[in-house]
Amino acid sequence: MDATTGTAVLNTAVDVRFTAAGVPLAVRYEGRVWSVAAEPFHWFTRNNWWESGQRAPRGGGDDLVSVEYWRVQVRLTSTAALRTFTLRREPRVSQWILESVSDEGMAAA
Repeated sequence: MDATTGTAVLNTAVDVRFTAAGVPLAVRYEGRVWSVAAEPFHWFTRNNWWESGQRAPRGGGDDLVSVEYWRVQVRLTSTAALRTFTLRREPRVSQWILESVSDEGMAAA
């Protein structure tokens, strides 16, 4: 845990349940289901494809550079304090990674 930001860096695999529209609904982390309690924030970054060594098959059109992120505020019960999870998915991988957890809420992130 970073004492100055209140954020723990984890990089651990999690299961994410999505709505039909593709928005996170819940995250399973350490055997518990955390419900998304606020509007999530979604963005993409690009990885350094020239350093990854990954190559797309000719004509395949696979996206090798877009790293997908969601920042979600979650809670275990309706009265529990909010926590902020940052979720990441690397190109060509279906597994979501819980990159970090913060107890400070989205405003501080």
